[in-house]
Amino acid sequence: MKRASDSSVVYKRDSDYSLQLNRWFLKPIGAWPELSTHSTTRNILINVLRIMCHSLIAFAVIPSILYIFFEEKDFRLKLKAIGPTSHCLMGGINYCSLLYHNNRIGRSIEHMELDWRLANKEHNRKMMLRNARVGRVIAGVCALIMQGGVFCYNLARGLSPIIMTIGNETITIGRLPCPSFNKIVDTRFSPVYEVVLVLQCLSIVVVNNVTVSACGLAAVFTMHACGQLNVVILRLEELVDEKREVLQSLKLMDIVERHLRALKFLSRMEAIMRQICFVELVGSTFNLCMLGYYTITEWQEESINTIITYVMVLTGMMFNIFIFCFIGELVTEQCKKVGEAAYMTNWYYLPHKTVLGLILIILRSKTVIKITAGKIFHMSIPTFGVVIRTSVTYLNMLRALTM
Repeated sequence: MKRASDSSVVYKRDSDYSLQLNRWFLKPIGAWPELSTHSTTRNILINVLRIMCHSLIAFAVIPSILYIFFEEKDFRLKLKAIGPTSHCLMGGINYCSLLYHNNRIGRSIEHMELDWRLANKEHNRKMMLRNARVGRVIAGVCALIMQGGVFCYNLARGLSPIIMTIGNETITIGRLPCPSFNKIVDTRFSPVYEVVLVLQCLSIVVVNNVTVSACGLAAVFTMHACGQLNVVILRLEELVDEKREVLQSLKLMDIVERHLRALKFLSRMEAIMRQICFVELVGSTFNLCMLGYYTITEWQEESINTIITYVMVLTGMMFNIFIFCFIGELVTEQCKKVGEAAYMTNWYYLPHKTVLGLILIILRSKTVIKITAGKIFHMSIPTFGVVIRTSVTYLNMLRALTM
């Protein structure tokens, strides 16, 4: 009984270790999958939290769209307003995707917990822990870069007001992270400006949390699946060492079961991520172009602090889309490695029936699972290169049209 209790404590600790950062990111925005057995009061509080997050995102997006279409007449100022607006709009769409796939995310988390419970061998558990550590690092770095860069941008905007001279009077007007439609509520003067600034900052925190949560989930799920596939490869290498045919058959059955579990997990992850990846791919291409345009065209107009924050946000977005492309590449390569490992074993020492089982594993591994953006684009390192090239192309076109 003591050993069973210790094993239960270990698997819960390891499972919590792999998912801890994701829980911290998802719970504040009400997107962490909750048990159906929770109290009615708790479910109501979660729904209220979700409504608040939706309202904050809408508070930033809707006035910005109205400002772009109905208030601002200068084309360059419209372009300057489009970047922050599109970032918030992307966050709103991804937030809806996370909530829509909440049940799938919950099943994936339960799948991970069961995998940790089944890791009864020490070397398998250590291998899974190494992959979990990589997933945590990626999620943490993404959070640090995205939240840090956008926080600095908001701070720079708030500390660099616009100074206007009307007649003999000099007026200082505060800047907002996202433009606002002043024909409904005039945000240029106190105390309305301060209230709107705080609400917009909260909105952008929610948007960044959504982006970080999506990236963190993708990283942690991918690294967990890679850990499971590594266990499959390790079991394949151990298969030949077993001399008794009955135990070989049992081991092969265990290998096939683990392989199919990992592939099922990846298929569910692809269903969760395909919409988010599509929004990130299209949105990042556009936003990288706009941030490059802001940095080049406003080098003399903006303060050095604002230019630095542009570069920080640009770096954060490039890192974010690179992670999505990297995990897509990693999943594809890891799926192929299982078939390669099955072929590279000393299969000629195995019985005929066991070899036929290995052939089926090799054939299944040839049909790899790909992380896609809306089932259109394969997320891979070449796709990241396409995003950068496309952004630079659009940037050159935009400069040619406006300068």
